[in-house]
Amino acid sequence: MSMLGFGPWAAAKCPVVPKEQDWIERSLDFLVAQFGRRILLGEVLTPTDRHFPGAYAGSTHDIEMLVDRLCTHMEVDRSSIELEHESDGTDPRLAGAVPLHTAWSGAAGHYRVHNGRAVIAIRSELAERPMALIATVAHELGHARLLGEGRADPDAPDHEPLTDLLTVVFGLGIFSANASFDRHRQVRGEFTYTSTSRLGYLTEPMYGYALARYAWLRNEPSPDWARHLDTNPRAALKQGLRYLRPAGPRR
Repeated sequence: MSMLGFGPWAAAKCPVVPKEQDWIERSLDFLVAQFGRRILLGEVLTPTDRHFPGAYAGSTHDIEMLVDRLCTHMEVDRSSIELEHESDGTDPRLAGAVPLHTAWSGAAGHYRVHNGRAVIAIRSELAERPMALIATVAHELGHARLLGEGRADPDAPDHEPLTDLLTVVFGLGIFSANASFDRHRQVRGEFTYTSTSRLGYLTEPMYGYALARYAWLRNEPSPDWARHLDTNPRAALKQGLRYLRPAGPRR
């Protein structure tokens, strides 16, 4: 038995409905065709010191270093990206260091092109939530790869979820899946607040099946990196791998 406890490969249903399954499979095939098997077989990043070393305190410097790391991994020229932070004036860690962008429509990040450069804007509140911050930056850099390189239609109805799925192909799916439904605590004075939030355009089961299909395409029947997933997407991943097992290894 593997360390993930998958156990016997019993018959299993797909963890998502047929419409979602079809979209995930077609879209993964599209992304692999666009970026190639070298990207598909690349390193899977995990929330560990191996991939994100050093202490993280949410400073502007920390965020800049994280963006640099993700640009390198996703093969985006850092000099072509302008980073902006939304600030309400209450977080001195982000205020004053970079130009501010305050036009939001409920998203944690925003991508646009200005004077030939890609502009990525990030909500300042994400400074305290590195998992969600990485997922958001990866999503916005995904826009740079898909839209900036003319690989996808910005008017397509599924271009946002497709960009979430791109993070899976680029080995960042653990962060996107774990941030898709986030439970976090904040301590303010003597009070502790617990809140939940949704991030991104895919559900936890969709991420789980996308990661299962990703592992299947990589011929990983029991991926070690799956242990870093939260409970719900990990359960969907396991179910998805059991479902895909009868199809045999990818050739």
